[in-house]
Amino acid sequence: MDIGIIGGSGYTGGELLRLLAQHPEANVVAVTSRRLKGQDVSKTHRHLRKIYDLKFEDPSPQDIASRTDIVFTAVPHGTAMQVVPGLIDAGVKVIDLSADYRLKTDIFESTYNLKHTDPREAVYGIPELHPEVAGQSFIANPGCYPTGASLAAAPLADAGIIERVVFDSKSGISGAGADPSQVSHYPNMAENIQAYKLTNHRHRAEIVQELSRLDKGIESVSFTPHVIPSVRGILTTAHVFIEKQTDRDEVGRIYNDFYRDKPFIRMIDSIPMPGNVRGSNFCDIGFEVDKFSNRIVVISAIDNLVKGASGQAIQNMNLMFGLDEITGLWTPGVAP
Repeated sequence: MDIGIIGGSGYTGGELLRLLAQHPEANVVAVTSRRLKGQDVSKTHRHLRKIYDLKFEDPSPQDIASRTDIVFTAVPHGTAMQVVPGLIDAGVKVIDLSADYRLKTDIFESTYNLKHTDPREAVYGIPELHPEVAGQSFIANPGCYPTGASLAAAPLADAGIIERVVFDSKSGISGAGADPSQVSHYPNMAENIQAYKLTNHRHRAEIVQELSRLDKGIESVSFTPHVIPSVRGILTTAHVFIEKQTDRDEVGRIYNDFYRDKPFIRMIDSIPMPGNVRGSNFCDIGFEVDKFSNRIVVISAIDNLVKGASGQAIQNMNLMFGLDEITGLWTPGVAP
């Protein structure tokens, strides 16, 4: 497959390049950046020296489509909708890693305070929850927080036993992107934890969309994110309040049945940690039933740049082209 990456200078673009370098069916032929046009890709992504001999380009959507079988758009929110129509009209497959096509148009506009200029629908690309990804030509790759949260609670939503759920998520600083900010400034982040957007983070809309698709009877979904002094990873704690007391065996059956034959889901008996999935496309999930109340505490751990972004995008690509979804991704986490 000849592959193009539009917006390849950030962390997501760099991670796509790293993972695609070991994919047996992938051939990256174009990486774009308006700002870095003409510069070597490996000058920005120094970990890719001797891996790629490419320069950043700034081609038109039609030009990049004429040279590729699939294009990943890793551009800021609001930008993808300006690029995607030309790519799709040119007949190339597209996976968009921005938020532009993840939500219904009216929900997107109210959540992101942006007018949507291309209100076409895309399949939401969590393959474990959307098998219809296979064979599609246009996928909206999910956000990192919604991936961890949705995978943590989806089996219980599908079982129809959730009354309400509260998600507490903690992300490594790479989730803030490659450009430095006040939040990511080392003196502000080191030995510190920062909560933000306590009740209105825009990723909540994706989580609600996914869980309500499985069970419209869920009364409320709450989500609060935090940034922690770590480079990668998201640890999500889901406090799932259910209709009546249950036991560990029943909850285990629900999860194991739901995620049967899902290669990137690892159900574990201990408490998941981001360090065990770092650099991999795995999602580790563990849970404990609260014997004092009708609550199940579910923990999920993902690498925000892999299963939360670029790895999941490649998993989607594999399915779109009829490949085994683990192709190029069956890699263990990096430890320690």
